[in-house]
Amino acid sequence: MSSMVYTLYGFAIFFMIFWLGMWIVHILALITGRWKLHRKPAQVPSYEVPLPGVSIIKPLMGVDPNLFNNLETFFTMDYPLYEILFCVEDESDPALMLVRKLLEKYPQVDARLFIGGCRVGVNPKINNMHPAYEAAKHELILISDSGIRMKEDTLFDMVRYMTEGVALVHQLPFTCDREGFAAAYEKIYFGTVQSRMYLAADVLRINCHTGMSALLRKAPLDEVGGLKKFGVYLAEDFFYAKSLTDRGWRITVCSQPALQNSGHCEMHSFQARLRRWAKLRVAMLPTTIILEPLTECFVLGACASWAAAVLFEWDSLVFYLVHILLWFMLDWTMLCVVQNSPLPLNKWEFVCGWLLNETTRPYLFLQAVLDPLIQWRSRVYKLKWGGVAEEVKAKVKY
Repeated sequence: MSSMVYTLYGFAIFFMIFWLGMWIVHILALITGRWKLHRKPAQVPSYEVPLPGVSIIKPLMGVDPNLFNNLETFFTMDYPLYEILFCVEDESDPALMLVRKLLEKYPQVDARLFIGGCRVGVNPKINNMHPAYEAAKHELILISDSGIRMKEDTLFDMVRYMTEGVALVHQLPFTCDREGFAAAYEKIYFGTVQSRMYLAADVLRINCHTGMSALLRKAPLDEVGGLKKFGVYLAEDFFYAKSLTDRGWRITVCSQPALQNSGHCEMHSFQARLRRWAKLRVAMLPTTIILEPLTECFVLGACASWAAAVLFEWDSLVFYLVHILLWFMLDWTMLCVVQNSPLPLNKWEFVCGWLLNETTRPYLFLQAVLDPLIQWRSRVYKLKWGGVAEEVKAKVKY
């Protein structure tokens, strides 16, 4: 056999192994979701045993229609000891008015407001949070994005996973039920693609952390310089999680998903988020350029169908169609597991949203690779290999 034939067989074997690996990821995610998500504690929480205090850091910028209600859920949580530290960078930010209303409405809740931030790096979120982080008075820190909506027992759920040896407890990113196709599109993405990788990574102990809702031990962060240590990165969540795991700490997902509830739900803005996340992954892990496209249903299915024809002389079209059908069915099951209640979309909406998700992501990834600049609100950044970011003077498009 010629070297060309050996090369073809080598690629075919690689694609088949990768294809089998992705099915293992599917199964691991489903098992983990069934076993871990939405689990109620064996007994009603008792506050006779002192629970650790939690300092909740809420970085804010701008206002959306759901912001007030989202923030209010942090004032009504059933947890004995916590403080809320609101961070607003600009004194003219309209979010200040909402925060002050809540402070007046709930005077019994320990809450403070920090305005102006402190520049300790290029990351605007770290700069905004730094004064609050330094002033936090509890041993556990909850970093929570502005669009997160909490249930009464969410904080207790996160704290109960903060066992010995664990330094970071995070929530699986998901969404609240909202109206419109764009909302369904987001829910399908977070309930299938994101959940699959997130839950499988939790079992395999791979760092797949996103910082939209993360409970951390402050002491291990302070050992390396605190949050400001990670101000050189835009993906600070990945790097502080990596710092913890590199020193022997564990990270884990709690049972309640993070309920994103932004009042602005638009296709183009969400796709911009997907492109931005892809750019960050490529800069942090360059192998992403090669491997990530192979995790996509249609791309991997095409490669595996060709491999099946080469190795086993199977009908590639039949293989491809069966592959897509099975992937679709497992994604529907995954979404139902994560939702844990009746879905706010019917099966036809799921079909359309799922097809749009699967067909557009390879294109969005290609756009991300070809345009490495990252736009975050009014700022533009350039990423270096390794994830270090620098702010560039570029014209922002609106």
